[in-house]
Amino acid sequence: MKELTLKSTIKVCQIEELSKADQELLSVAIDSTTKSYAPYSHFCVGAAVRLANNCILPGCNQENAAFPSGLCAERSAIFAAGAQYPDQAVVALAIAARDTTGQLTEEPISPCGTCRQVIIETETRFKQPVRILLYGQSKVYVLEEGIKALMPLSFTEF
Repeated sequence: MKELTLKSTIKVCQIEELSKADQELLSVAIDSTTKSYAPYSHFCVGAAVRLANNCILPGCNQENAAFPSGLCAERSAIFAAGAQYPDQAVVALAIAARDTTGQLTEEPISPCGTCRQVIIETETRFKQPVRILLYGQSKVYVLEEGIKALMPLSFTEF
C-alpha cells in the first residue's frame, strides 16, 4: 500500500495587506451580505466575482422555505457572471458572511460542497484557477491556486 500526501497552501493576511483590487472585491462581497435573504438560517453570505474584463459582479444567498430551492452567494455570483458575460473567465471570487447576530464573522468561511463543485466547473470551463478570498474580521484567507486548495481530489469531467 502506498500513501499519498496532499498539500494546500493558503495565505493568511489582513485586509490592509491586500492589493486595492482585492480590497475592492472583498468590499463588494461584504456589502452583498446586507442584501442576503436569509429568514431561516439568519446566516447572510455575500460574494463577488471579478471577471477577466475586470467587471465585478455581486452575489448573496437567497433562502426559500422549500429547501433546497434557495441559492448560495457564491453560485448566485458565478451564475450571474455566466449569464451576463459567458465568454469572460472568472479570475477571482471573494466571500464574506454575517452570523446570526448580524455581525461579520470573526473567522473566514469557506464555500459549501455544492459551491466548491461549481467553482471546479468554472475553473475547468475557463482552464484556469479562480483566486479565492475568504473574509473574516480577524484575517483573510487567500487561495492562489484556486479551489483545489480546498478540494484536492475533485470531481471533474471524464
